[in-house]
Amino acid sequence: MTALAPPRPDPLRPARLGPSDVVRVGAVGLRTRPLRAFLSALGIAIGIAAMVAVVGISASSRAGLDRALAALGTNLLTVSPGSTLTGETARLPLSAEEMVSRVAGVESVSAVGRVSEAKVYRSDRIPEVETNGIVTYAARASLRAAIGAELADGTWLNAATARYPAVVLGSAAAERLGIAHAGPDTQVLVDGDWFTVVGILRPAPLAPELDAGALVGWRAARDGLGFDGHATTVYTRSAEPELESVRGVLAATANPEAPGEAEVSRPSDALAAKRAAGEAFTGLLLGLGAVALLVGGVGVANTMVISVLERRAEIGLRRSLGATRGQIRGQFLAESLLLSALGGAGGALLGLTVTTGYALSQSWPAVTPPWAMAGGVAATLLIGALAGLYPAVRASRLSPTEALATP
Repeated sequence: MTALAPPRPDPLRPARLGPSDVVRVGAVGLRTRPLRAFLSALGIAIGIAAMVAVVGISASSRAGLDRALAALGTNLLTVSPGSTLTGETARLPLSAEEMVSRVAGVESVSAVGRVSEAKVYRSDRIPEVETNGIVTYAARASLRAAIGAELADGTWLNAATARYPAVVLGSAAAERLGIAHAGPDTQVLVDGDWFTVVGILRPAPLAPELDAGALVGWRAARDGLGFDGHATTVYTRSAEPELESVRGVLAATANPEAPGEAEVSRPSDALAAKRAAGEAFTGLLLGLGAVALLVGGVGVANTMVISVLERRAEIGLRRSLGATRGQIRGQFLAESLLLSALGGAGGALLGLTVTTGYALSQSWPAVTPPWAMAGGVAATLLIGALAGLYPAVRASRLSPTEALATP
């Protein structure tokens, strides 16, 4: 009988590290150097917070503008005189309002007429050369409803006050005159006559030119201020389905003899253009946030390189105990990803807080797109992977004897 050969021992195999083990080992470096880890994560957090806040504030601003437009309506059209062939300012006919009101689809019409020579002063002691840029307008009683303006104080012109020396001040005009409240004891000088301030308007987004205006009744302006009765701006509200068709005939209807001398505009388009300009500015700020994020990534890379240099002895000991190059790479890459993830999560929360606080201060809906939060964290993980790749590869290439021999 032949003796059986003894079984050969299995070759030693390195222990496998599960995902939780990799995370735990990667967190060792963060726990042993908390201040350095905090400062590196802070750089990432600042970049992410800037990006999330910019996107959130921009989205909140758009939501606030959309809400304002929904309340004010986007069906307001205006027609005003343009220029003649000789370059002079044209005039709308006296019948412009009546003609426009006959257009199919027009639901309401109102108008203002500029009284150029009527200057407004708080006191008769102020020199005439100091006008404060306040313009006097003759206004129809239906104007406030047409432009969606709100009163900050007092009342609007009515059938009674529109005939007498009563005035409603725009928000900017009231501020320039130093008037905060309307009432029978509050008066201003309009073209040499005292007018009682019966109301003060809030800023009118769809008619910003009236913010610096003093609005008096149509009849009072004609009888007391020499107003010629020609409207300088006609405001129309139209049914939404008919808006474009009304817009197409408005100039010819308001000034049939010279349609080219009438200008038609849609005030809500100006607000939309403002929003577009805001979005362009948002793109610039996002670029700055990306630069901040890149700087944070460089900080993480610097931290990881220094960590490899400082922990050569640890790397050599682990390699001599059987850790593979892949496990060393995984350890330092996990450390870099954890560092970046902490910064990304903190930055996302900080950006959300800034967005909410600023939106509430502006009376906007607080809106932070989920993609901005998720994209911010994903960007930090990508930055962390790139920043930690070189240090991790460098650590894995150290031989046990070289690492242990280095002081």
